[in-house]
Amino acid sequence: MEHYLRSALIVAGLLILQTTFIPFLSVGGFLPDLFVLWLVYVAVRRGQLEATIAGFIIGLLQDVVTTQFFGLAAFSKTVCGFVAGYFFNENNTEQTLGTYRYMLITGLSSVVHNLIYFSIFLQGSQETMSVLVLEATLATSLYTGALSALPMFTFARKHGFAS
Repeated sequence: MEHYLRSALIVAGLLILQTTFIPFLSVGGFLPDLFVLWLVYVAVRRGQLEATIAGFIIGLLQDVVTTQFFGLAAFSKTVCGFVAGYFFNENNTEQTLGTYRYMLITGLSSVVHNLIYFSIFLQGSQETMSVLVLEATLATSLYTGALSALPMFTFARKHGFAS
């Protein structure tokens, strides 16, 4: 029970950061997604089922806060948690979190999440939709993937993984 309370507090903190501080880090109008970082961590640490459920709950919470396309974030984050869960291996958890593999899993999960999200969110836009979706997906995924280096290096240092 303590694990779920701690996770709820972390998600609440990430929600506050994502809605208040992260918009100041906008590059070209694109923002990193802290929730994808957390979902990949949950997937690598706890497995596919817990990451899928966490993705749905986090996405639903994000939908309540943003009030745009209700259910879209819940759907895309659920799929993101499901995809990230494929990389769960209880024997290599610390090694995955402390090496570049965490960044690769985060990048792949972010691409899946953003393809789903932006394909639906950008429906009916003026420009060619495929170009907009591809641009938004790649930019946001690269930004999120680059930001995943911070927890990766922190975890590597904590557990003594040398480069």
